[in-house]
Amino acid sequence: MGKKLIVLSFVMALIISLLIVGLNLYNTKNANVKASFASAESISKVVINSLNSFNTNKNMDYSEDFITSLSHIKGLNDLWLVKSESLNNNHINNQKQVKDELDKKVLSSGKIEYKLIENFSKTTMRISLPYYVNIKSGNTCISCNNISDDYKLAAISLDLDLIETQSVLSNLIYLIPLLVFLTILTIIYLSSNIIKAYYMLFNTFNTSIKEASTGNFDLITKPKNLNKEMNVVVDKYNDFMFVLKDAFIDIDKRLQGFIGNKSGTNIINPLEESKEIVLNLSNLYQFKKEIELDNSKDEIYDRLSQVFINQFEIESFSFVEIDTRKHKMSIVKEVGKTLYCQKYIQENPELCRCSRTKNDVVSIDYHSSCPYFKEKDNYHYCTNVDISKDVNLIINFVCKTTNALEKLKEKISFVKSYINEAAPSIEVKLLMDALQESAFRDGLTGLYNRKFLDEHSKKLIPYAKRADINIGVLLLDMDHFKAVNDEYGHDIGDKVLKELARIMTESIRESDLVIRYGGEEFIILLVGVNSEKDALNVANKIGKKVRENEIDVYAGNKLKKTISIGLSMFPADTTSLDSAIKNADIALYEAKNSGRDKVVRFNEEQISSVDLF
Repeated sequence: MGKKLIVLSFVMALIISLLIVGLNLYNTKNANVKASFASAESISKVVINSLNSFNTNKNMDYSEDFITSLSHIKGLNDLWLVKSESLNNNHINNQKQVKDELDKKVLSSGKIEYKLIENFSKTTMRISLPYYVNIKSGNTCISCNNISDDYKLAAISLDLDLIETQSVLSNLIYLIPLLVFLTILTIIYLSSNIIKAYYMLFNTFNTSIKEASTGNFDLITKPKNLNKEMNVVVDKYNDFMFVLKDAFIDIDKRLQGFIGNKSGTNIINPLEESKEIVLNLSNLYQFKKEIELDNSKDEIYDRLSQVFINQFEIESFSFVEIDTRKHKMSIVKEVGKTLYCQKYIQENPELCRCSRTKNDVVSIDYHSSCPYFKEKDNYHYCTNVDISKDVNLIINFVCKTTNALEKLKEKISFVKSYINEAAPSIEVKLLMDALQESAFRDGLTGLYNRKFLDEHSKKLIPYAKRADINIGVLLLDMDHFKAVNDEYGHDIGDKVLKELARIMTESIRESDLVIRYGGEEFIILLVGVNSEKDALNVANKIGKKVRENEIDVYAGNKLKKTISIGLSMFPADTTSLDSAIKNADIALYEAKNSGRDKVVRFNEEQISSVDLF
């Protein structure tokens, strides 16, 4: 910085010197040209007046000596008269022929012509002035009024020496820059201590600002030799840095409180880190507002997946819900191949280490953190979120390289912040689903109720017609169920119904539906059953299991019950589900009327017998 200041001072001095010299040269040159014009005009007038006097006195023979004598004037190198072709020696003596182009221009235009001839040591002016000669009287004039044809153009040519002016200018060229340089150097020398102090303070501020940009807000130690004003500036700067440091520390703590401490070990500029956190919080706020408007938890999982992919560049992950009460695991969303442990914990979700410990489970070197993740070429990161009292959400991330796993660890705080924001909304959706499901479930058996049948049939029947599939309708009734309640009480009656619900649920496929139709009556919809024979086989299997099932009553007593079943086929018997249920009811009546504990297939003849009854 000091060298730059010195160089700048010398350059400034040089420029100022050159400007001054240039201005002086320009002004002096103009003044010199004007003075030369005046001198030439004066000499010309003297020559003209003398020639007129010689002509009047008839002494023209002396004119040549006169002109020769003028050439001895200081600064006048040469003087001659130039005549045009229309003049001869009889008009004016010692006139010469045209000497150069300058004479030709004057004789042609009748205007003054000049040029400067310059070199390093000498400057001369070559100038020609026009004048007129009366060919009759011989009189001459420079500025003539009422010029007639008797006047002919001639010229007076002079060669003036300007060496004295050139010498003065040469001295100025050396003298003025020297004076300017000496003046500036004197000023710099006298103010060097002040400049040095400002220079030191500038460097101190520059270093401090660079450190502050990296998050280091250390205060400035005052340099020596500072004046009072500089000390005040330093004190104000230190006060500002102190306030700034406290503000950023407080901001950083509060921001970390929103997202949790980062697990990465890389040292990051706290200012850039705070900027990143604020950006993520802004995105997180937008995310929260959006999921509040989503209709289902599946939409929330889709939105969360988009954040993982687009914002955090995570390629493989899955969302797994584990219901600890029902001992059930559900994969609700999977992106890429991730859940390598599924075959181990699908039937026993309580084995999941992440769900059991409520802590993150991460791939580590030398030994397995999770005994069920056996992929040697991949790495996992599992984290748990409690969605509700009984439901845990496990997010399983899978990385292909250790570098990808380390990057995931660095941004897992932000990732978890999105998961934590989504958790309450997912819980609300689960509660709404549970509430809706409870409205469609029987409180005693847990089976679907008649309301569910009414709502679901609106979608099921059009689907069955489009897909051209069969639906077997089984209407079941517990034989002599009233006797159970009368003899053993309603508690045992409820237990019998629960056992029947269990047997029916275990005997059908996931696509089939079991509905408590009312009291001890149940409907089973065999959706997509291949044939009437298959439907009869299912009905007989259920009847057999019920017949063989023993129910503990009290004091070691066992109870066995039987059921009667009526079967109707859709759309073989009818194109309406309500009609199919009525047909099954007719077949059930026939089963009870013919001895109970049997399965009866509906036929048209049964309708007349029921009507007659």
